[in-house]
Amino acid sequence: MYQILEFPSQGATLRGKLYLPQKALKPLPVVIMAHGFSATIDGMVADRYAEVFYEAGFAVLLYDHRNFGVSDGQPRQVINRWIQTRGYCDAIHYAATLPEIDDNRIAIWGDSASGGEVIVAGAVSGRARVIIAQVPACGDALPPPDPDGALFAALKDTLLNGDLYTFPATTIGPMPVVSFNQRVMSSHLQPLTAFRWFIEYGGRFGTNWENEATYVSLDTPAPLHPGLCAPHLETALLMVVAHYDEMPGASSDIARLTYRSAPEPKRLVELDGGHFGLLHYPSHLFTQASHAQRDFLIEHL
Repeated sequence: MYQILEFPSQGATLRGKLYLPQKALKPLPVVIMAHGFSATIDGMVADRYAEVFYEAGFAVLLYDHRNFGVSDGQPRQVINRWIQTRGYCDAIHYAATLPEIDDNRIAIWGDSASGGEVIVAGAVSGRARVIIAQVPACGDALPPPDPDGALFAALKDTLLNGDLYTFPATTIGPMPVVSFNQRVMSSHLQPLTAFRWFIEYGGRFGTNWENEATYVSLDTPAPLHPGLCAPHLETALLMVVAHYDEMPGASSDIARLTYRSAPEPKRLVELDGGHFGLLHYPSHLFTQASHAQRDFLIEHL
């Protein structure tokens, strides 16, 4: 179903899987995918979404973020959303060089933290025709006002040209990603639903997931906020949002406002199940979400 791939990104080698439908006419449209906060591509359900897209005739490039899973990068288990967003841009560039891929038909997919990152990458790179943001982490507050687009311009310049290692940084961790009891051991993600999902799926053999992460936040001229980028999209946007998202940093209300600020064409799908409901496989919510995404890709890619 897939072959192993690797490509360079920010001085490291990122690795993953390339799904290429054999009977489809080439060059193929491609969906570029990476998982959310610390999760990996093996057995943690992003690969199940990839299979749905593959079976619908799309090529899929599914990779682990830098410092996680099968990808390189030091120090390990460090989350820097600026670096991860650059990883999407590098993945787009790599996919466009492949002879099997139509470089005019590229989609980018993200879940949770990566769901916010694909909105930023889509607005900045200008290369993707479709963005799928699943339960995106768009923050718990709106971005600063940006009536003249100056903040977006600063964000874009930082992402494309900035030396990300020179900005002042706030570091949280290393600490567990999830914990069964916050009074005993604090963790990055505190809702019990997060603990249940990560332990059930990440704890399976062969996932390469580790229950530890360090989160790095940079003090940049403009924040890495999807809400600053959505108004500048020139692509089709599908946002899959929980009716009520229990995860701090992924407010359903802020996600809806981010969606409203984006130009057409766009579509909003709201589902039950909170932040993790559509990451249970097999499940009715997975089927709803994956089929809505598949149909949006067919329509716009």
